[in-house]
Amino acid sequence: MLLINANVLPDVYPKVIKAKKLLASGEVKSASEACALCGISRSAFYKYKDYVFEYSHPLGEVISLHAVLRDKAGVLSLLLQELYNRGGNILTVSQGLPASGVASVSVSLRLPVDTVGQTDILTEIKKIDGVVSVKQLHGE
Repeated sequence: MLLINANVLPDVYPKVIKAKKLLASGEVKSASEACALCGISRSAFYKYKDYVFEYSHPLGEVISLHAVLRDKAGVLSLLLQELYNRGGNILTVSQGLPASGVASVSVSLRLPVDTVGQTDILTEIKKIDGVVSVKQLHGE
């Protein structure tokens, strides 16, 4: 693996990345259409598509939380709102079916680098009416 400035590469590589983005976003329906829009041949696209990727440095830290919530309308929404208010980008949410009046929820999110310590976030989440418990499973 190499990290290379795109300015020194042949034009085909950025065009392959653009074609992949068009396909992933649904702006085009086929590789042929993406290639035509980007000005590359289908053979060039298929030759490089599995080897050329855009570098994106994740901004922030990914953490995973597990919470037990009361089976009460709006509790999950309040939890997610608190994470959003802290600048969190929710990546996944998995909620189990309620049993005995509570439901388990797992949330993975990316927090900005400048976010105040996660223990502060956990403290605020615990204050939400309907949150029985919360703990961090992954991340620092």
